[in-house]
Amino acid sequence: MALVRERRLPHLNLTVELPVPAAADCRLRFPVSPQRCSTSYAATDDAEFRLSEFEKLRVLGHGNGGTVYEVRHRVTAAVYALKVVHTDTADAFLRRQVYREVDILRRAAGSDRVVRFHGMAPTPSGDVALLLEHMDGGSLDALLRRRGYRPFPEPALAAVARQALLGLADLHSRQIVHRDIKPANLLINATGEVKIADFGVGKVLRRSLDPCDSYVGTCAYMSPERFDSESYGGDYDPYAADVWSLGLAVLELHRGHFPLLPKGARLDWAALMVVICFGEAARAVPEGAASSEFRGFLDCCLQKESRKRWSVAELLGHPFVAADYRAESEKALQDLLHEEMDEP
Repeated sequence: MALVRERRLPHLNLTVELPVPAAADCRLRFPVSPQRCSTSYAATDDAEFRLSEFEKLRVLGHGNGGTVYEVRHRVTAAVYALKVVHTDTADAFLRRQVYREVDILRRAAGSDRVVRFHGMAPTPSGDVALLLEHMDGGSLDALLRRRGYRPFPEPALAAVARQALLGLADLHSRQIVHRDIKPANLLINATGEVKIADFGVGKVLRRSLDPCDSYVGTCAYMSPERFDSESYGGDYDPYAADVWSLGLAVLELHRGHFPLLPKGARLDWAALMVVICFGEAARAVPEGAASSEFRGFLDCCLQKESRKRWSVAELLGHPFVAADYRAESEKALQDLLHEEMDEP
């Protein structure tokens, strides 16, 4: 097996000051028509806005090299997510990462299953701020925590899987691969819509033979061939790798914890490589613990050899996410979400 050295990034503490002084020329340009988004400003396309027009409400989360805030426009009261990424000139990787994310978000404009991008601007401290659609239900990872790690019911999982697959279908049709699908990067809003977010390690495959680094993202959700492509399917296929990650994310929501290791086990790199490459992820759900349709869906996603994995288009036709059960599964997901959002 090819050996891969774990990559570590430094821990970065970031702050953003809102509002900023009036003299600071920090403007946001909106390429998206406001009529297409219920939380857009009542303004013309390409209107410019200053960061000082936003009120910071709370921290939504922290990621690699950045912090996401919930912000509100002072005039319209529209709520957004403001992702502030540290782009110190000494850290070329983070600078490339944020501009790659902006490029992907712009290419994905129009997809109902990708978090909407509204604009970007520099901050007074030299960081970069991205103004994004606010998903008021948070991430599926956060929703699982709010449930006390109680597993999602199967019908709700069918809705999650279907909507995430629709997002991947939109991305893959644009030659975009995400490379970091996991519950923390699947967001949900109050109406039960699931959307894909965080494209910091995504990539646009501009040519059929475009090289694509397999070892980026979160190693817990990497497919076997991302550790060792020669043993698990030959050439690394980033589209098939997204399918594996989605299958594992859905399985985690079903189990209530990372499914390939015992509950509470430390997710260290060596243990993950062993269990992903030598374990049987597709058999993580014992017979009788789930329907045959769900177990079959997971088996199609979690084939260790990438060539045997179903494509996104094939998975959208799988009985587990079939349109016949769409209304029932969507209602199950909405009921689950409202149950947690209504908790005091």
